[in-house]
Amino acid sequence: MSAPMSDQPVVTRFAPSPTGALHIGGARTALFNWLFARGRGGKFLLRIEDTDRARSLPENTEKILDGLRWLGIDWDGEPTSQFERIDRHAEVARQLLAEGKAYKCFSTPEEIEAFREAARAEGKSTLFRSPWRDATPDHHPDAPYAIRIKAPQEGTTTVHDEVQGDVTLSNDQLDDMVMLRSDGTPVYMLAVVVDDHDMGVTHVIRGDDHLTNAFRQKMIYDAMGWDFPVMAHVPLIFGPDGKKLSKRHGATAAAEYQALGYPAAGMRNYLTRLGWSHGDAEFFTDAEARAWFNLGGIGKSPARFDFKKLENLCGQHIAIADDAALLHELEAFLAATGANPLSAAQHDGILKAMYCLKERAKTFPELIEKAHFVLAERPISVDDRAAAQLDSVSRGILKELTPQLQNASWDRTALEELVAAVAEANGTKLGKLAGPLRAALAGRSVSPSVFDMMLVLGRDETIARLTDAAA
Repeated sequence: MSAPMSDQPVVTRFAPSPTGALHIGGARTALFNWLFARGRGGKFLLRIEDTDRARSLPENTEKILDGLRWLGIDWDGEPTSQFERIDRHAEVARQLLAEGKAYKCFSTPEEIEAFREAARAEGKSTLFRSPWRDATPDHHPDAPYAIRIKAPQEGTTTVHDEVQGDVTLSNDQLDDMVMLRSDGTPVYMLAVVVDDHDMGVTHVIRGDDHLTNAFRQKMIYDAMGWDFPVMAHVPLIFGPDGKKLSKRHGATAAAEYQALGYPAAGMRNYLTRLGWSHGDAEFFTDAEARAWFNLGGIGKSPARFDFKKLENLCGQHIAIADDAALLHELEAFLAATGANPLSAAQHDGILKAMYCLKERAKTFPELIEKAHFVLAERPISVDDRAAAQLDSVSRGILKELTPQLQNASWDRTALEELVAAVAEANGTKLGKLAGPLRAALAGRSVSPSVFDMMLVLGRDETIARLTDAAA
């Protein structure tokens, strides 16, 4: 036997089935595995469980990979295809058969169903007990057969789980699981164990809907004399109403969150915090998450998805993001949603304005709305709320202000003093003049500070927009 799993370099894996897009629950599972491995200098591997040939579509695999890439989750090496390894899976079943730890079962599906119907009618356990378990080869018919593992029939099996603790099952609840079907194809339970062993996986971190599978999979590990990996079964994600997260709660796929404009860093922070904790920390960086993440911090109860918390964290991550990196992700968001790409001038304008766009923006659509003053071209289209600010009195004040801007120092303090002086000369206050200025510069009633907009737009463009509005 090799060294205990806990003493080996950490290897985790994420093993999605390509029957649909990357679900947000799967994204969190991938994230937990990634953080655990990356925080310990280990490997994070990807396996595509594509043995269901009817439902496993290449485009779904690409959607899953795209979802992981968007989240910033990288993996080591090439993704493994489970389907391409079926010969290896079958080889293990036949090895256990040769060693007497498995047997040929000639029971037909009809016989098994008849047994279960009779058991149900008598109120007995429907766990199938094959009559072929102890049959000698001279009694074997010339007929198709499945290969079943010999399950322990007495005592108990205990699986230690890093989240759930010790979980014990009476062995009379275990059946002689089929490993190889009568058509020669391996079952999922066998494939998972063989793949995890061959890939050197030391820690299996997955949803707690797989907890019962651990007992059946342990039979194969024990029969082969393989080390059983460290198990951590994570509770599922619930919606705000306490029921399993589904489409009725809103977005469920990672790609939908990208299309809604949530930044990846905020999404990583929120998903990490969803069912795991480090003291009272709510907001943390990737580096902190990698350093802090451990299996002991995972809670036993399902976590509830809270969109307000997600938005709050995303806003904090936008606020501290590097301007160029944030713009790069904004452009990826536009591409993902089919929006027009930014022109060179718009790109430069947003980068220049980013310092004042990041404040209080929680998503990319909110950031784009704040950036309207940069994206818009003259003549500025003014919405109804903003237009109400441009009455004859305020237009008159703008007409008076405009020539004075020609020779003003183009810095914030000088601009504030000039506008305040013009407002006072007209018997009003600086705050009262902000609305008309905002309407003239952005065409909106909500925007960054008027002085930030003037500094970003520059003297010529600012004066041109005010001239248009005053007219």
